[in-house]
Amino acid sequence: MCAASFAGTPAVRAEAHAMRMDHGTFLLDGKPFRIISGEMHYPRIPREYWPARLKMAKAMGLNTITTYVFWNAHEATPGTYDFSGQNDVAEFIREAQKEGLYVILRPGPYVCSEWELGGLPAWLLKDKPANLRSLDPAFMQPAERWLHRLGQQLAPLQLANGGNIIAVQVENEYASFGDDHAYLDGIRQLLIQSGFDKSLLFTSDNTDPGKGGLADQLQVINFGTGHAEKKFAEFEKRRPQGPYMAGEYWAGWFDHWGAPHQTADAGREAEELSWMLKRGYSVNLYMFHGGTSFGWMNGANWDNESYQPDVTSYDYDAPLNESGRPTPKYFAMRKAIADAAGVTPPAVPATPATQAIDDIKLGESASLWNNLPAPVSASEPRTMEDLDQAYGYILYRKVIAADRPGDLVIHGLHDYAAIYVNQVLIGTLDRRLKQDTLAVKLAKGDTLDILVENAGRINFSTEMLKERKGITGEVALRGEALHDWKIYSLPLTHVDGFTYSSRPCLHGPCFYRGSFRAPAAGRASADTFLDTAGLNKGFVWLNSRALGRTWKIGPQRTLYVPGAWLKNEGNQLIVFDMFGTDHTTLRTLKQPVLDAPASAAP
Repeated sequence: MCAASFAGTPAVRAEAHAMRMDHGTFLLDGKPFRIISGEMHYPRIPREYWPARLKMAKAMGLNTITTYVFWNAHEATPGTYDFSGQNDVAEFIREAQKEGLYVILRPGPYVCSEWELGGLPAWLLKDKPANLRSLDPAFMQPAERWLHRLGQQLAPLQLANGGNIIAVQVENEYASFGDDHAYLDGIRQLLIQSGFDKSLLFTSDNTDPGKGGLADQLQVINFGTGHAEKKFAEFEKRRPQGPYMAGEYWAGWFDHWGAPHQTADAGREAEELSWMLKRGYSVNLYMFHGGTSFGWMNGANWDNESYQPDVTSYDYDAPLNESGRPTPKYFAMRKAIADAAGVTPPAVPATPATQAIDDIKLGESASLWNNLPAPVSASEPRTMEDLDQAYGYILYRKVIAADRPGDLVIHGLHDYAAIYVNQVLIGTLDRRLKQDTLAVKLAKGDTLDILVENAGRINFSTEMLKERKGITGEVALRGEALHDWKIYSLPLTHVDGFTYSSRPCLHGPCFYRGSFRAPAAGRASADTFLDTAGLNKGFVWLNSRALGRTWKIGPQRTLYVPGAWLKNEGNQLIVFDMFGTDHTTLRTLKQPVLDAPASAAP
């Protein structure tokens, strides 16, 4: 155990500084330093709100921000990199420095984080087998290219270079995946070669740190509420030299579709945080602010042989809620930090009021059947990855050659299928529920359509190696495989270009479009929450931004709409519903609904 004092925070300056360890203590410029950190992720926060969220971190008493870097957000196609706009991670780090906050960087390349495939690009799965997180050159060569490119962006922002990055994580919770220390060392060497040689390197695990760490490297531990005393006692026996840090103290939890909304005891967490800080331990709150897994980026868990896709909201019951507002947990933890550190934090900034907007009419619609792209012909079903598609939907179509009633079986359904005969819905199959069989009556000349949704790739465990999307096996009818398919790739990246009309679309997969005004719009505008009650299952876009998923089974019933993404006039809302709906007048609410009771699945 080390007794470290609360240290100061960085100013924006160019001279070099140093972060190191000595006799079980973190030292910043030679002085004892206790890391009091909170996790927040730049893609989960509207860029316009980065400064406000960082000010909230400072006001809670944090001296450090921890963030993952999401490879798949930056290299959506091999060799093409995007560090602009929402992906400008360097600017996020510079904004943290402006607020007097250090940064712990977690570049992976695998990050977990309830994010699609744990942050790994889907194109890594195109060639089978997918030996992710291994020394396989098919993985290490793209990872090397990526980390070298990331180093160009972020290595100059290390503390020793006048920036504010004090530590860099090697891989992520590897003990939950494997025990190949040569692979771990390979990632460490890639980070060093990429320029991250002036920061503390460390590993982080929630199980055996010896299995997922390197003997000569700093190790930190991850755990949830109620486990601090036991976990640190065990860790001190394994690593008596210290220093000691909770790399992730889980200050909440995430939600799955069809499961209850997760909350935790704020008072108990604040007491446990106080206990850790008063013993001189360093802590990173996971999450301080969760935000939103906008678009298609939610991941999925694999537990007890069950697939569990995550909702779009990443509120996480964190101290700072999804829209950046302090919760009772925020104030309880703020007091615990102030008491332990002996420092009064800055005043808590005010937050703008939210708004509610009524009577959003989706007056135009478009049937998916009338807006299909050119298909690919294949004897067997192809996956999304085969078609260079990462997210969205994929449609498999076949004309039946003879009368064939019986069981339709989809082998390897990833993840949710709506089955249509002659464009009439006859049933659904859900991977969550281990469903793969549907009784059908097919006649000669019938058109069988199987519309499959990628509901989010598994982001944890070795199951992620199998996460190709669509139909990964064969489709059989009465025990005989069906061949000769037309396959339509549906990433749905340009839905505003479809052919819309004023005629209603009540059945089958349909898009609905409408415009509305927002009385309070602009950079400092009022946030709001789109109420998805009355919709079945699908997706929402606002002003060409992919907001996220809807599903009537709950628990999430609202989608976060940042006020900064709204305009006074002419906001365009597009809703996709896999089953069609007559609920074409929507509204927004002033408060989110993240704990709605489940409705019957379509």
